[in-house]
Amino acid sequence: MKQLYKFCAAALMIGACGVVAAADGATSGKGNFVTAKKTHFARKGQAYYIVGANFWYGGYLGAPSGVGERARLLKELDSMRAIGINNLRVLAVSEKTEMKSAVSPATTAKPGEYDENLLVGLDFLMAEAAKRDMTVVLYLNNFWQWSGGMTQYLNWFEGTPALDPNVTKDYDDFMKKNARFYVNSAAQKEYRNVIQKIVKRVNTITGKPYAEDPSLMSWQLANEPRPGNGNATPEEKKAYIKWVDETAGYIHSLDKNHMVSTGSEGLAGSAQDAQLYLDAHRTKHIDYLTYHLWPKNWGWFDSQDPTGSWDGAISKSRNYLTSHIELAKKLDKPIVLEEFGLDRDGASFSIKAGTTIRDRFYREVFDFVYGGAKQGDPIAGFNFWAWGGAGRAANADYWWKPGNDFVGDPPQEEQGLYSVFDSDASSLKLIKEYADKLNSIKR
Repeated sequence: MKQLYKFCAAALMIGACGVVAAADGATSGKGNFVTAKKTHFARKGQAYYIVGANFWYGGYLGAPSGVGERARLLKELDSMRAIGINNLRVLAVSEKTEMKSAVSPATTAKPGEYDENLLVGLDFLMAEAAKRDMTVVLYLNNFWQWSGGMTQYLNWFEGTPALDPNVTKDYDDFMKKNARFYVNSAAQKEYRNVIQKIVKRVNTITGKPYAEDPSLMSWQLANEPRPGNGNATPEEKKAYIKWVDETAGYIHSLDKNHMVSTGSEGLAGSAQDAQLYLDAHRTKHIDYLTYHLWPKNWGWFDSQDPTGSWDGAISKSRNYLTSHIELAKKLDKPIVLEEFGLDRDGASFSIKAGTTIRDRFYREVFDFVYGGAKQGDPIAGFNFWAWGGAGRAANADYWWKPGNDFVGDPPQEEQGLYSVFDSDASSLKLIKEYADKLNSIKR
């Protein structure tokens, strides 16, 4: 495994001391949980800003056997903590599927049949995150196919094929059909069984119920749930709003301590309908808002023409970011930018390629978040996509196969597309810079 550069090694020693202090000085009580106070987060009586990474595979690394790599997991957590990362966004459950662009093994082999090895892996991750005074957001489903997700639920309960848009090349059809998940009563019943299985679980490492663990920041309904495609009908939107409200309410009925969030991309995941986004998040059962930013995926940025497309992409990105701050103000709730990314120089997947353009993009985003937080806007922090750490692509075509390292890019994408690796010194230094800035804000 590659080592972090010297600045990270030094920070790691500092971080290790902080881990011990956090573990020794921890106290029990509601104050240890992250809570939403109007438009901001608080923890332990202080303002709490998210300096986060997407680390979807964290529970996989924690498994005691099979795909587990606990030594790597400990190194990844230490490396992230050393550069100021205090929050991880993690996949809690996956569904077994025949789709090739999905991760395997899966937490749920079939309805009611769970892989305890992977669940213990999640337990281990939660225990180790707590030792480092890190918090975790756990998402309980996925609109996209890379973990089985909603399309696999429909496969189980409708008998329809689990759709892989990497194969069909028709994302509009995929999104349209996936929205049936919200109104399929059998799928919803099983989904609630899974929610209960995870939310009511007792951690086998710590002996602490998840519902009583302050290192859990939030339960999340799904990764990027959408009401359908960009032409979602009024009926589909209504069903989506109802699903958000009732599912979030169900989670709160099982767990009175933790916040619940949607995992929404924002307007891009709401058929560009601001009213839909507001209506889905105004329920009392959703504690804070989320949104994502993908200028390349949305056609704003051309990696082959970074100079020519840069100004337009940044202008659209700033407008997108700003518009969601205004929506958060309307609901008087915090908002987290929990996904954003850009690829490496030259659209390369190779770890040897530079990160000049990505770093420039990160600085734009970090400046926006920090500036807004400093002036009191309801922006509560960020989670970049995604932590690749010590993982490395194994194949010449950069596509993941079972047995390969896990990196930040899930199996539906080329390995190295958006990952931040432990050798990306400039990106790591930039994250540390803005972690320090966010932590310096006093309220």
